[in-house]
Amino acid sequence: MNRDRFPGLSDGWARLDGPGGTQALDAAIDAMADWMRSGSSANDGGAFAASHATGALVDRTRERLGELLGGTADGITIGPSMTALTLRFAAAVGRTLQPGDELICTRLDHDANVAPWLIAAERAGAVVRFAEPEPGTLALPASAVAAQLSERTRWVAVTGASNAVGTVPDLAGIAESAHAAGARVFVDAVHHAAHRRIDVAALGCDALACSPYKWFGPHAGVLWARPELLGELGPDKLRPSSDAVPERWEVGTPSYEALAGILAAADYLLDLDWAAVRAHEDALLERMTRGLTAIEGVTVHGGAPDRTATVMFTLAGHDPEAVAVALAERQVAVWHGNYYALELHRLLGLEDRGGAVRAGVVHYNDEADVDRLLEGVAALTR
Repeated sequence: MNRDRFPGLSDGWARLDGPGGTQALDAAIDAMADWMRSGSSANDGGAFAASHATGALVDRTRERLGELLGGTADGITIGPSMTALTLRFAAAVGRTLQPGDELICTRLDHDANVAPWLIAAERAGAVVRFAEPEPGTLALPASAVAAQLSERTRWVAVTGASNAVGTVPDLAGIAESAHAAGARVFVDAVHHAAHRRIDVAALGCDALACSPYKWFGPHAGVLWARPELLGELGPDKLRPSSDAVPERWEVGTPSYEALAGILAAADYLLDLDWAAVRAHEDALLERMTRGLTAIEGVTVHGGAPDRTATVMFTLAGHDPEAVAVALAERQVAVWHGNYYALELHRLLGLEDRGGAVRAGVVHYNDEADVDRLLEGVAALTR
């Protein structure tokens, strides 16, 4: 699907490293180069034409991101990375916490949606409780989070989809339970966004963050939050900078060329046939999972009923890094280690064993990519 739209795929590699960063879309690459050549690049807020053009680019990008995420432009903050934005957001939340207040994180999450809340809780004297996925499948039902809720819960931080094993939690159910307990919900949609259409209204979350480079754009971070929440919380900021929402949440001068690329990537996602994407990826997931489990010595970790096309596996007698190196020799790109899913690797007892191998499919992958992975892993057992 749309494989010719991604120039980076022309080198012949089977790129199954998408969960760590996807290949850039042709239109995003061109948009960034065109912006930098245009002469329009200037800081926003000036009285001259180039500055007006920059301001218009910012406005257009916010509008499209709001549409992409199912929110509005006044809830969109753009920053250097999801991690940076989440650290800043959690720090602002932390200043509203009282000793004994509680936050809930999950064992499925990337550390970018765990460590910021641990830091905020430690500073405030608050408590962090963890929701754990179901053994075996590593599914995360709403009941797993509900079991940790109390009258002291202030925020629930949960992944939109596990970057390690692909599990898609029951986000709407989690948000409903959290709100019933008087808590708010922050979703890490970094891995989610390349695989499913996002609608913050349908999810019922209060804030959500993602990374355009995980959905075919440039390196940056995007945070959506309810505009009233962005006004209620107080981020650290410079004195002369705007105190308006959402501008007060953005620190320093942004990469305007990156905004041009983000805008192009957002346009692409908005035009995707998401039902076709889901069907294509699910077929590749089934092929990959069936093939790996048929290889002697391979353990596939997880298998939630609702998951993205991301597989984490170990091969008995083989260090995960050695497996990744052997696959790279066949021009198959996968990740090894913990990929910042620290809590999950600790839960599974993998952290002290070099982690695991992760192979992830996005819609530009095909059966040949999956088959090369399977052939490479099988060759290690002979």
